[in-house]
Amino acid sequence: MSKTKYPNVIFIIADQMKWSALRMYSDIGIETPSLERLASEGVRFETGITPHPLCVPARVSMMTSRYAHSTGSRRNETLMPPGELHAFRIWKELGYTTGLIGKNHCFIQKSDLDTLDVRLELSHGGISLGDYLGEDNSVKGMEWVVPVDVINKSHSSRNSMVGAFEVSDHDLSGYSSSAIPTQIEAFLERVTNGETFDGSKETGEQEMPFAIQVSFPDPHSPNEVPRKYADMFPPESINLPPTRDGEFDDLATPERNRVLYEMLNLEDKQEEEVRNIIGTYLAMTRFVDDGIGRILDKLDELDIRDNTIIVFTADHGDFAGEHNMFGKGGVYYDSLVRVPYIVSWPAGGVPQGEVDDSPVSTIDLLPTILHLSGVADFASSPTQKAGDDLPPAGPKLLGNIDSEIITSESLRRLQGKLLPTVTDAPARTAAFSEYGTGGPAFTLDMLRKLPEPKGSAAIMGSLWAREAEGRRKMVRTRDWKYVTDLSSGSDFSPSGSTAHSQDELYDLINDPWELTNVAHSSENVCVISKMRALLLDWMLETEEYNAVPMPTVIGRGSKPEIDINQ
Repeated sequence: MSKTKYPNVIFIIADQMKWSALRMYSDIGIETPSLERLASEGVRFETGITPHPLCVPARVSMMTSRYAHSTGSRRNETLMPPGELHAFRIWKELGYTTGLIGKNHCFIQKSDLDTLDVRLELSHGGISLGDYLGEDNSVKGMEWVVPVDVINKSHSSRNSMVGAFEVSDHDLSGYSSSAIPTQIEAFLERVTNGETFDGSKETGEQEMPFAIQVSFPDPHSPNEVPRKYADMFPPESINLPPTRDGEFDDLATPERNRVLYEMLNLEDKQEEEVRNIIGTYLAMTRFVDDGIGRILDKLDELDIRDNTIIVFTADHGDFAGEHNMFGKGGVYYDSLVRVPYIVSWPAGGVPQGEVDDSPVSTIDLLPTILHLSGVADFASSPTQKAGDDLPPAGPKLLGNIDSEIITSESLRRLQGKLLPTVTDAPARTAAFSEYGTGGPAFTLDMLRKLPEPKGSAAIMGSLWAREAEGRRKMVRTRDWKYVTDLSSGSDFSPSGSTAHSQDELYDLINDPWELTNVAHSSENVCVISKMRALLLDWMLETEEYNAVPMPTVIGRGSKPEIDINQ
């Protein structure tokens, strides 16, 4: 095994994989042997929360360690903003060989794409067509190992589906959950042989570390899976989640939740069909799991596991039967905001087989990885000695890093914190999520005026309005979840509660499936007060859109040098 200056990083993201799809999290989940293996070699977070339950904002926040209200990436049409400091910009500056294989849905600027030595995009319908904002069907650094025509053929059923699910019999190697691991296996073989993917043919022992994002498009819809995996989950084996009759007839349920229910509910389907739809989603999840197992095996085969940090999570979840719905939308039930979350690096001192129940965010990954890698110390605070100039305001750089991009000042922009248990950081009290850009509400009346007010046609027909509406904020502790949005009106509940009419509060101890909104109960006035205080603290802590440069001397120093020609 060759030892590089910094550890390798494999950052695995599944698209739309909810926490409860996995048996190690929930009784309604399935066994996922590869992820269970990874969890046994690291720390599994019981309450991992996405900062935004929508694809692009979640991915941008993960890669920048900044919330959507700071980056401005609040919709699927606002990708990585120009000039943001993100993981690949940092890794490239540190001398890593970098790559992204699978779904991108994050980077669009040339300067950002240039930070990738290897890039091959694969999305829900096969090889990216380049007809969706942020997709690019060109390749860089490698060609596809599995022939492109095989990949597209194996995705052909997805592009012509008419039902809610489908079982297919295409070449197994061409499905994304197989083609991506095949590509990663080839990448790992070549990078450990010293290849830098810059066109030079020189090879030898690996000298540069690598950092690669493995981005599975599944188990996101279309809900289609090869027969081998569908057969693993027959309808009668599916554990249906608890539901409550009349949940969305309850006037305590906010209108935006009822709008979503009208579009996504499963009321017109027989139980066997519902079981098949959910079973297909779970089968897709197992297919992803097997692909991850292949990557873990290749790391062991190449003897580089000891020098490789592996993280696994998802951008957000899916109802997949919870609340009698399938799909996603801008609400905050755990099925959408709670994601599987594992960090593993046994040789680097990360504990093995530990479970942490702190509410943590996926924006915490970047500072944690940089801390584990020995790039910067995010734990210690600078000390001030009498007579000295002011110490750097941000994390302390470690080693000899001479960079204008990676500085203590620039790393101060990161809003994530060190993960507990993985590091010596203390346990967390709360995690936060947000949605919306301040747009007007999309109402039930507006929905009912659409040509097709239910199903995928309604979802797409109302998509941009729903993505933009409101400025919803969520705070989740171990015991409670609170959601509020003053842009929808600050009128108070008439019940004696201090909640606003569209607020949500869930008692996660007595109602873990979040079936009853108790925000409007006068008994919970104190709870809402405490949750609002947590939200206020969070908003104040992360209020800066761009961190203001900090002084380095106590008095007035020399005139700052500022580039005015950018």
